[in-house]
Amino acid sequence: MSGRTALLSGNEATAIAMRQARPDVFAAFPITPSTEIPQYFSKFVADGETPAVFVPVESEHSSMSACIGAAASGARSFTATSANGLALMWEELYIAASLRLPVVMACVNRALSGPININNDHSDSMGARDSGWIQLYSENAQEAYDQFFIALKTAESVGLPAMTCQDGFITSHAVEPVELLEDGKAAGYCGTWKPGRTLLSGPVSMGPYDGAEFYMEHKRQQSDAVSQAFEAHARAVREYGALSGRLLDPVEEYRLDDAEYAFVLIGSSAGTGKDAVDRLRERGHRVGLLKIRLFRPFPAEAIARALSGRRAVAVMDKCDGFSGSGGPLAAEVAGALYGTPAAERPELRPFVYGLGGRDVWVEEFFGIYESLRNPWAADAGRVEYRGVREEAPV
Repeated sequence: MSGRTALLSGNEATAIAMRQARPDVFAAFPITPSTEIPQYFSKFVADGETPAVFVPVESEHSSMSACIGAAASGARSFTATSANGLALMWEELYIAASLRLPVVMACVNRALSGPININNDHSDSMGARDSGWIQLYSENAQEAYDQFFIALKTAESVGLPAMTCQDGFITSHAVEPVELLEDGKAAGYCGTWKPGRTLLSGPVSMGPYDGAEFYMEHKRQQSDAVSQAFEAHARAVREYGALSGRLLDPVEEYRLDDAEYAFVLIGSSAGTGKDAVDRLRERGHRVGLLKIRLFRPFPAEAIARALSGRRAVAVMDKCDGFSGSGGPLAAEVAGALYGTPAAERPELRPFVYGLGGRDVWVEEFFGIYESLRNPWAADAGRVEYRGVREEAPV
């Protein structure tokens, strides 16, 4: 395949990126809305377009187990899943991270049951945010394609697993123009993974019992690797930008230079938010938007710099943290701003929206902006739910 622009869904674009990255093993179990990714990849295998081994398994727990075994043997290993499939992998997510195996997973975000729901929100990947995986979030199919390469490069640089996240159906199934790399350039960027000791390289113990004598030191080493991922990710972004002409920094500032107010969010809603910002600007309102691509490790310093000096910011979560004070993104942004001087620290307002696939419109951003401009008064610290029927029956 030569470099070209093609009309692709986010799922197909991700599957193409996976093929171009030349994995050794792809293990997966189908689950909506990520099913198309292994479907496309299995066809690449059947058609002889990749030498990778496709492993059909009996569950998502097994797919991650297969990836761990393959990666521990020195094989570049990929998978894809969503929602309850990710939850079924839970035990294995922590094992992949603690064994320092750079498995790369495409997570197509879907609401986590229950009640049962197959539409988009971020409850699945946000539930796994502290499992030790690198997490990248994409606004559109182009970013889903691009960030898969960046995730792989970062993961293999520091020895940690990574997941690239895109919004189920909204980007995974919507078709849009995607600019593809040439196969050779993509393979050159990804290079060849050179693991250290593996199950096949000689006597080695992986996953042994780790008592109190050593467990804490190993966790500290794992945490150090996460910190090193900042520079590894920055390097991967720079190299990919030089190759593709697309620079995907950890955060993207949109019309923030002179903004008094800002929306902060991740995923596909950023596109709607940018439209809302443009319309509000046309009416004379000084408002901007901050989109976060890299969620783990969390780019706290970049976020604090971008938001410092604003009057107020609306942090919008497509996931409820059930903490009584908003979702995970709001908590992380609040922590990032805590160290900024009081005079420069904006008022932070947490919002929860779009759960279970509920649509968010430009007009919803207008409402959030109006709420943002009003003083908190007695409602200080209260999370605001947008687009919800407050009197809905339980």
